[in-house]
Amino acid sequence: MKNLFASIPKDLEQEFFETVVQGEGIKVERIVSRGHRSPASGWYDQAQSEWVVVLKGEAIIAFEQEGDVVLEPGDHIDIPAHKRHRVKWTDPEQETVWLAVHYSRRKA
Repeated sequence: MKNLFASIPKDLEQEFFETVVQGEGIKVERIVSRGHRSPASGWYDQAQSEWVVVLKGEAIIAFEQEGDVVLEPGDHIDIPAHKRHRVKWTDPEQETVWLAVHYSRRKA
């Protein structure tokens, strides 16, 4: 058994990514941020959809077309594939612990 709040690196010069579980067409990832953000000049344009929940801390995700979304503990969002976004801000005073599920949407 593991705990999502345990084994957080003390040195978070870079954002921390850890695969929790992975299977065909799906990957669950723990992400830990402390003041990290995406480069101001770039946008994520991912091939897979991503469902994200903030478990601890706070973050702001910016969307190219829709603007900003503030995420606090328990808040979650589903980001469709190729929806351009970036992490605009994470709390610099504490860890922001995310759980991200990367998956492929089924076509009807």
